[in-house]
Amino acid sequence: MLDPANPDRPIAGAIALVTGASRGIGLAIARKLGQMGVRVAICARDAAKLSTAVESLQREGIETLGITADVRRPEEINSLLQETRSKFGPLDILVNNAGVGRFGPFLEFDETDWDDILDTNLKGVFLLIRAVAPEMIRRRTGHIINIASLAGKNAFAGGAVYCASKWGLLGLTYCMAEDLRAHGIRVSAVCPGSVATEFSPHPGMDSSKMLQPEDVAHAVAALVTQEPQSFISEILLRPTQKP
Repeated sequence: MLDPANPDRPIAGAIALVTGASRGIGLAIARKLGQMGVRVAICARDAAKLSTAVESLQREGIETLGITADVRRPEEINSLLQETRSKFGPLDILVNNAGVGRFGPFLEFDETDWDDILDTNLKGVFLLIRAVAPEMIRRRTGHIINIASLAGKNAFAGGAVYCASKWGLLGLTYCMAEDLRAHGIRVSAVCPGSVATEFSPHPGMDSSKMLQPEDVAHAVAALVTQEPQSFISEILLRPTQKP
């Protein structure tokens, strides 16, 4: 996928799908990839916010396709991928960013909460990779990047269900990387700490000292510009100052 003849934009012309990209981290990743010359498909559940994000990226000259989709639903994933292939072609890059977070004592959560968080943060990633991988295997190329969290490595009070989803996501990432590496496909995880977004307002923290969405986007850019003989399996991302 890298173009040695174009060192300034080595992945120009590649095709990416970024989930949960109507705002925050997903939107920053889509913007960064677009600035690198990538054609970007983005999806989210909220059609109005997705439309605003598409317009913003297109105003910056980024070739963007917006598709409303719920990654918990296989039929919507199939439509998402079909439309992306029809408009842009086969995927070179998949960034699984869609996620939800709810926090509090686990005794206050019910089965519906569990299903919503695990289906979005973990099952949706499984469904998307399962749908995308066969074509990447045939082409013997591809980057799959799962946006995980330091919550997938650290326990804290009130984080039981969210942490379970992210610990599971890391296990899924590591195993899929082993399944797919022989086919030229690199599967990686980015694990940020607290990021200053609407997703996690973190009352009492100084947002200027927190990670920014662009920091996560920078990590994704590093992953997709690795030389072909190696891959970074995981990036742990922390702010330089504790907020």
